[in-house]
Amino acid sequence: MSKHIAKPRTTAVILAGGTGQRVGLSIPKQLLKIAGKAVVEHTLATFEKADSIDDVIVLMAPGFVPDIEKIVARAGFTKVSRIIEGGATRNETTERAIAALGEGLAEGEDLNVLFHDAVRPLLSQRVIDDCVAALERYQAVDVAIPSADTIIVTRTHGEDGEFITEIPDRSRLRRGQTPQAFKLSTIRRAYEVAAGDPNFQATDDCTVVLRYLPDVPINVVAGDEYNMKVTQPVDVFIADKLFQLASTATPEPMGEEVYRELLTGRTVVVFGGSYGIGKDIAELAESYGATVYALGRSTTGTHVENPEEVDDALSKAYSETGRIDYVVNTAGVLRIGKLAETDNATIEEALKVNYLAPVQIARSAYKYLAETKGQLLLYTSSSYTRGRAEYSLYSSTKAAMVNLTQALSDEWAGDSVRVNCVNPERTATPMRTKAFGQEPAGSLLSSEAVARTSLDVLLSELTGHVIDVRQQDPTADASRATGFEQALASVLDRQDGVA
Repeated sequence: MSKHIAKPRTTAVILAGGTGQRVGLSIPKQLLKIAGKAVVEHTLATFEKADSIDDVIVLMAPGFVPDIEKIVARAGFTKVSRIIEGGATRNETTERAIAALGEGLAEGEDLNVLFHDAVRPLLSQRVIDDCVAALERYQAVDVAIPSADTIIVTRTHGEDGEFITEIPDRSRLRRGQTPQAFKLSTIRRAYEVAAGDPNFQATDDCTVVLRYLPDVPINVVAGDEYNMKVTQPVDVFIADKLFQLASTATPEPMGEEVYRELLTGRTVVVFGGSYGIGKDIAELAESYGATVYALGRSTTGTHVENPEEVDDALSKAYSETGRIDYVVNTAGVLRIGKLAETDNATIEEALKVNYLAPVQIARSAYKYLAETKGQLLLYTSSSYTRGRAEYSLYSSTKAAMVNLTQALSDEWAGDSVRVNCVNPERTATPMRTKAFGQEPAGSLLSSEAVARTSLDVLLSELTGHVIDVRQQDPTADASRATGFEQALASVLDRQDGVA
């Protein structure tokens, strides 16, 4: 009988020692907020979710360790085992990590270790898994992508400036990313040899292995274009937009008994609950034992654009049940037309219902949701990423819902109140039928399907996310695409789509 060999433990080391000078900040760039969260928080969340990662160590810029401790505590990252002050250089920081990783190891015991830049927050699970898998065969692994640009080598000639001396073959050139993955014993040995070189310096860890352990092959794993490094001011803008475009995968459906267990005794308030998605959410939640208040202009006479009526509706639900766990707002109006030809009353209605009403609902619901650590669920439209002619009012207010979601999720995180936004593609609702008439069967999502996903989001631990609800394409292997690939690929689809 063959003896089972346990897989080595895999630790991710987050290198967060940068100062942010190139971005023009007074704080480290990894603490800069993108899409409502610090850059390093996005990065840590990625490794927290990675099944192939056992624990995480953070090497933070000197003086800012308490900032990381607060982020980890607030987000509840269970895999972060240590937060250590980094060194003055990248190499010194890596050496501190190697020393920390070696503590407590038995003789002959080895680890897998992934070194990752904290300011690469868009890393995919696929790249992490590929790196860990590669360590089953190799002692050193790098991540890289082909260079889309021609690379030139130059030399400076005094005051005449730079001149090209060589243009390497682009087909063999790659742009290095992180993680860089190693057996701990290998990267430790490389640094031990490098310590004997008085001129030692390197900008990354694979260079150390290549230079000082030349007999160790370094395998290359395919990276992602999205795995960008936030280094320059423009990177902050690009990364923020990529997060805005990327939609979170819908939560896994639960069993019938789980829905019943989680919703029995809970109170759900649905604004826009007269028909369509709101009505379906209300009926679904009620079928699983929740006490539901489905509010709408045509059924309960509730006008969401009236703050007093919103306050009264929430107060009534609380006084009758003693709690409010979930507040959902599906209310909205779709007015199509050229802005210059739109009258003031129509503009005022669109702004009040589509923007001011969600703001008032959020403000009124906060105290109740803080008490139950509940969730506010808002809705955007597939047109939020690109304003279109004759949809200026609708598209702009739906884009505002995404920003409102991200801002409130951060603002309310300390009270454990979650805020999310559902983005359904074109859906068969009375509002859409009124605007576009009858459309071909099968071309639209059903409101019941959106309601089911909405319930899964309410019962999840997600916060600050835009959750895309799309019809499944049986010819596409969606599991192989990253959220960013799916989001960018769907931008063209959204040019003619209104939920």
